[in-house]
Parts: sequence; structure tokens; C-alpha cells
Amino acid sequence: QVQLEESGGRSVQAGGSVRLSCVAHGGTFMLLALGWFRQIPGEEREFVSAISFTGEQRIYADSVKDRSTISRDNAKRTVFLQLDNLRPEDTAVYYCAAAEFIQNGAWRTQGSYDYWGRGTQVTVTS
Repeated sequence: QVQLEESGGRSVQAGGSVRLSCVAHGGTFMLLALGWFRQIPGEEREFVSAISFTGEQRIYADSVKDRSTISRDNAKRTVFLQLDNLRPEDTAVYYCAAAEFIQNGAWRTQGSYDYWGRGTQVTVTS
């Protein structure tokens, strides 16, 4: 069993940056694929980014590509999401997710992930 705990969410002005962190407790962290999703109230949870267990594959949603970076530190059992040049439409609760195995390259699919955190709020003001 893996427990995920996100942090780093805050209120920030448009054009600013946030660095989200997610610590994993339990499980074999270095073997987990990790992802970030976000959700606005009343809308579906959407994929933001993911990273393979080796760190070699990094996948981004088009909406954040070129202004976000996902990374992992296996020694600290932590995955990070750096979001730059934030826009009001980035306002959401950001969730960390972990998968023991991603089948058929389904990185962007919620069902591919076995474990979820409780989320951290990012609010971007204009």
C-alpha cells in the first residue's frame, strides 16, 4: 500500500510559479510511475504530467507543455511538479498519483493509477 501526500499549493498571481511536491509512504517508490492530475470543481479530473519509474519518460498535457517540469527524487521518495507562467485557468486542486505499471502507454488515463493523494490547491489570481 502506498500513501501519497501533496504539498506546495498556494495562491499566486498570474505569471508566477509554484513547485508542487508529493511524498510517497510505503511501497517501492523507485518502481512506481508517477503522475499529476488536476480538477476544477464541477469538472472532470484531467491529466497534467507523468514520469516513468526510471525518469526517462516525461509526459505533459498540451495545456502545460513548455511551462512545466516533472521530476523525481527516489532517495527522498518524492515527485515534483514545477509550474511556471501560471494562468488563472491553472487554478485547480492538483492530485498526485502512483502506478505500479502503466499499460499500453496509458499515462493520461486515471484508471492506470493505483494510488492517489488528497490534493493540494493552486489558485492563480489575475
